[in-house]
Amino acid sequence: MKEREFNKEEVIFRQGEEGNAFFRIMEGCVGIFGSYQEPEERKLTELSQGQIFGELALIDCYPRSATAVSLSDHTKVQEVGSKEIRKYLKENPDQVFVLMKSLSTRLRTVTEDYNDACDELRRLQEEEKSGSEENSGLKGLKEKVRKDISAWKKKQSQDTLTAEYGNDLKAANHSEGFYKKLQTYPKGTVICREGRTVHCMYDIHWGKVGVYTGYGTDQEEQITELYPNTFFGEAGMINDEPRSATVVALEDTTVEIIYREDLEELLQKNPYKIELILQHLAFRLRKISEAYMDVCKQVEEAAER
Repeated sequence: MKEREFNKEEVIFRQGEEGNAFFRIMEGCVGIFGSYQEPEERKLTELSQGQIFGELALIDCYPRSATAVSLSDHTKVQEVGSKEIRKYLKENPDQVFVLMKSLSTRLRTVTEDYNDACDELRRLQEEEKSGSEENSGLKGLKEKVRKDISAWKKKQSQDTLTAEYGNDLKAANHSEGFYKKLQTYPKGTVICREGRTVHCMYDIHWGKVGVYTGYGTDQEEQITELYPNTFFGEAGMINDEPRSATVVALEDTTVEIIYREDLEELLQKNPYKIELILQHLAFRLRKISEAYMDVCKQVEEAAER
């Protein structure tokens, strides 16, 4: 871990570079840009003292998805290498939730962008079928999509690494080490219900669950199945959000229940579990970002047609 200082308009890291550290702003201001200094340049966000960036480097040596630039003179940042995360978090336990909140917030934002882009793609495809050209209320989205195409092109080489990293996560044994609370649910039990607000997340140790929307109604749809060594429900713990789906035990299933107030004790007694949660969030963010870029490309192609 080390402190670094940057002047105004100095680049901290560039999109496409390998990322092996994340940063915490001690003083000053940092801008995060897509396609920096290119025609498609877009300022994604502006960060100030106490905020973190570059946290997707929690996935070792993964290419940077954006460029970070100092927006003020004498911007000071603390740089934390991917091998130093455990030490950093033990020395700064309050930063565990900060990191989780940052990843979860970005995950929510990109998911909303992805859903908007999917809606626009469906609208354009319907226009193609009917041969009509309706005025869209999503002109801002179209412009945003066009500016994201360069990022879509640059991410092509990342797919293999993402798949390998996903396999590494699945291979990790989550049942090892200290845990706070285990709960076993018989087959058919609803573990958490869509629309409810419960401030905890779950880690599957044994068994299998199904994830549903509209569970028990005519619109019931199974989204996916989850197996041991998988987390779910983290948005409820981190962001106090209502559950977006219902999770049901498909066989007798044992889960570890993790509340926000458990994080510091978990960090001290089983730091590996904290790292797994952070990596899980980072991996989900990578996957939804890639899905969003793919939809952006389809939107652009449909709009051109």
